[in-house]
Amino acid sequence: MMPILYSFRRCPYAMRARLAIASSGVQVELREILLRDKAPEFLETSPSATVPCLKVGDSVVDESLDVMKWALGQSDPELWLDMPDGAHDLIKEADGPFKKSLDHTKYASRYPDVDSEQERAQAHQFLHQLDQSLTKRYLFKDTPSLADMAILPFVRQFAFIDKARFDAEDWPNLSEWLDAFLESDRFQQIMPKYPVWKAGDTPTLFLP
Repeated sequence: MMPILYSFRRCPYAMRARLAIASSGVQVELREILLRDKAPEFLETSPSATVPCLKVGDSVVDESLDVMKWALGQSDPELWLDMPDGAHDLIKEADGPFKKSLDHTKYASRYPDVDSEQERAQAHQFLHQLDQSLTKRYLFKDTPSLADMAILPFVRQFAFIDKARFDAEDWPNLSEWLDAFLESDRFQQIMPKYPVWKAGDTPTLFLP
């Protein structure tokens, strides 16, 4: 049975899962979920009720980074897993403190007791760190790695909180890295709009 990927187009966690699946060349059935009206089949499958969620036979992979590693474990033709050990610590920092500051900045009204400008400043520290790491075309080499593609969807999300303000910052390597990602064939490949899935629909294959 073909693996089933529950996804939501704009979610950065789902984006990075689709990026790794696209790189691997492994074909899955894509089921686009509406987050405000989640399909019961999805809720029965995902322990966390969040996307992405990958069902492989009787197994469920319910964390985006684990979906990436699963896909690349099947096939890694672009050598995304070829990166230094410290790369995993960078992903953890992006998924932890940076994502927390991102959310406190983007959704400031949800956190009335938090200083959103202070949170933005903390996010900027991480982004400047990335800028200094980008001495090559990507974080560790001239080709993408798991770390690049795990982190870029969240940098994109932060940038579009206030794109003009982001573009005005002094992080030329970071801006070039993000722009190259947004203009890449791979990003376009994972971002088509799919209809919301419902039981009985003809399967949507990713990638066609």
